[in-house]
Amino acid sequence: MRIGKVIGQLTLSRCHESVRGFRWKIVVPMTEDALQTAHEPHTEELIVYDDLSVGEGQRIAFSEGAEASMPFFPNPKPLDAYNAAILDQIELTV
Repeated sequence: MRIGKVIGQLTLSRCHESVRGFRWKIVVPMTEDALQTAHEPHTEELIVYDDLSVGEGQRIAFSEGAEASMPFFPNPKPLDAYNAAILDQIELTV
């Protein structure tokens, strides 16, 4: 599971039938440095399936790979990333 910041949303004109009607967010994964210093993350964006109605600017915890389709078991969906939680507060300990 990783932490990311939502920077926008995506609208698809065509998609796989099994994901029709899904909401998609554009997310920038946050590095440990970005979390500690509150700097904006500077990594490559990715598209995350969102079932929690997260807003732009919020931080989320997301799963990637095979774990992203596990909430839909036994009917897997073709997902690369899944929004698992909206984060209100992040506390880092050393």
